[in-house]
Amino acid sequence: MSYYYNKTVSGTFDEVVEKVTAALKEEGFGVLTEIDFSGTLKKKLDVDIPKYRILGACNPNFAYMAYQQENKIGVMLPCNVIVQEVDGNVEVAAVDPVASMQGIGNKELEKVASEVRGKLQTAINAL
Repeated sequence: MSYYYNKTVSGTFDEVVEKVTAALKEEGFGVLTEIDFSGTLKKKLDVDIPKYRILGACNPNFAYMAYQQENKIGVMLPCNVIVQEVDGNVEVAAVDPVASMQGIGNKELEKVASEVRGKLQTAINAL
């Protein structure tokens, strides 16, 4: 099982970030954090990598459901979605919450993760 799913999306990097944010919103997710990973590496290590942004997406309803099953679930939240330049294209990839939750071993949590997976896949597929 892969730990992510991805899609190449047309548009400029910034346009794709906006499209991803809007698609996530349609599925009930907000972007809580936005990390300019490439900018951070440049600033801290003086290395150049293609544009790479990490979006921390959260659907409050599902986050609460997950919390009710596992009160330490915050170590696995939010769901990360990345936007990155790859060979002149812009790729979007999202974590597979089912894969990341398997190690916890809570069947009820896996049900919630499956629902979140469907919402994230719908958002990515809509791009």
